[in-house]
Amino acid sequence: MSPRRNKAQGRRQPSADDGPRAYGLENTEDWQGEEWVVRRITGGGATKRYRCPGCDQEIPPGVPHVVAWPRLGAVEDRRHWHAACWSARDRRTARVQRSRNAPRY
Repeated sequence: MSPRRNKAQGRRQPSADDGPRAYGLENTEDWQGEEWVVRRITGGGATKRYRCPGCDQEIPPGVPHVVAWPRLGAVEDRRHWHAACWSARDRRTARVQRSRNAPRY
């Protein structure tokens, strides 16, 4: 029996009907009526500590995560998120710190 031949499939260009649009290593996603650039960082590429805005926990060096910023934003608008926090950003609420005796309305 001869070996199986796998032909390389031609990569098609992303179209406007596709979900997130791909630009090299970056994707764009719509969130809160704005277009956001999303870049996935590997564990080897993560060399600093960051604070995730989704859970307010630290992202230590070596942990894969997501960097997102508004397409029309500045460099200072970049935020580093845990991948799970970025995926759940619409289901999360703001973390409000309450005192022990404060009522929970």
